[in-house]
Amino acid sequence: MTAALATPVRRLRPLILINLAALLSATGNGITIVALPWLVLQQTGRATDAAIVAGAAALPLLLSSLFSGTVVDRFGRRITSLVSDSFSAISVAAIPIMAATLGLSVPLLAVLAAIGAVFDPAGIAARESMLPAATRESGWSLDRVNSTYEASFNVAYLIGPGVGGVLIGFLGAVNTLWVTAACFALSIGTVLLLKLDGTGTPDRETRPASMWTGTVEGLKFVWQSRLLRTIALVDMAIVALYMPVESVLFPAYFTKLDRPTQLGWVVMAMSVGGIIGALAYGALAARFQRRTMMLVAVSGLSVCMVGMAFLPSLWVILTLGVLIGLVFGPVGPIANYAMQSRSPEHMRGRVVGVMTSSAYAAGPLGYLVAGPLIDSVGIQATFFGLAIPLVLVAAVCFGLPALRELDR
Repeated sequence: MTAALATPVRRLRPLILINLAALLSATGNGITIVALPWLVLQQTGRATDAAIVAGAAALPLLLSSLFSGTVVDRFGRRITSLVSDSFSAISVAAIPIMAATLGLSVPLLAVLAAIGAVFDPAGIAARESMLPAATRESGWSLDRVNSTYEASFNVAYLIGPGVGGVLIGFLGAVNTLWVTAACFALSIGTVLLLKLDGTGTPDRETRPASMWTGTVEGLKFVWQSRLLRTIALVDMAIVALYMPVESVLFPAYFTKLDRPTQLGWVVMAMSVGGIIGALAYGALAARFQRRTMMLVAVSGLSVCMVGMAFLPSLWVILTLGVLIGLVFGPVGPIANYAMQSRSPEHMRGRVVGVMTSSAYAAGPLGYLVAGPLIDSVGIQATFFGLAIPLVLVAAVCFGLPALRELDR
């Protein structure tokens, strides 16, 4: 009996370690989502400054995420994940060190945020590229593996912002960042334990000739795939309109109310719904069309954002947050499925990197528009300015024929 149980556990070990590493790394980022804007707003009280720091963290991601997949395919998945988390840990730990020595300013925080974020896409692409091999090892279906992996991310953004909000209240925003550095260090330790075929240095014949040619190959592959191209463009629109809600609007709103813990609760509510939605995808994929779930996700997100724009009571915001996570939870697994099922093994890192960069390309635009808008017209008007275009994006999705390829 013991030997029979040991075999399934051994087969699941790579999948468990990949999910744990993703959980720890994303938890660190989840804490930062709350702590860094709070730190900036405490110092200056200006939403524009918080948006500048958020934009500084997002802007380098456009270039780094574009090349991140080529890094993975050129140097290997395991080493890329380790190096990515190492740089993230160092950059985050530098903030409390600088606070205790030289002092902090908005430009310095922007630089450190940029350094910390620039290596994240490579780590994400590396871990996502490992999933098909872990799928074969585990004996699970690809839908089930993607469902579990995306749920791990949502668990991280449940733990991270909640812990971050509580720790800010007890330790302050600066000292809270030490916990972030510890999360990245634990992720490094987890990946060091991982042994899985295809995660080492790629064969010379399959490696991209250079960073530039490898990235161009990835861009061509994604653009020539009608499905991947459509998903990338839809994702860009959603990120530009939705991400400022978590990173700028709600931090500004709850800072004005002086309630950091409630900010953590709202982000946690979204993550709770996301966990349920992502886990449910593994079962729903066998019963419903992926296109149908994608349309429900985008439509549900837009309706909930319109509701949030009215800035209702906390309990209504929390309910809408859960609904956002619930309907949008399957989107990550669906996008992963599309990338994994349409990319050859030796190009998987590049495909993931290009698809990720499309989302990061929209981030800086959303942040840098939302901050000045809040300062000029207020939080509620800015909220409506983002929510209404998202309703239009949802309407357009119903007429996109490429999404039908999700079920072919």
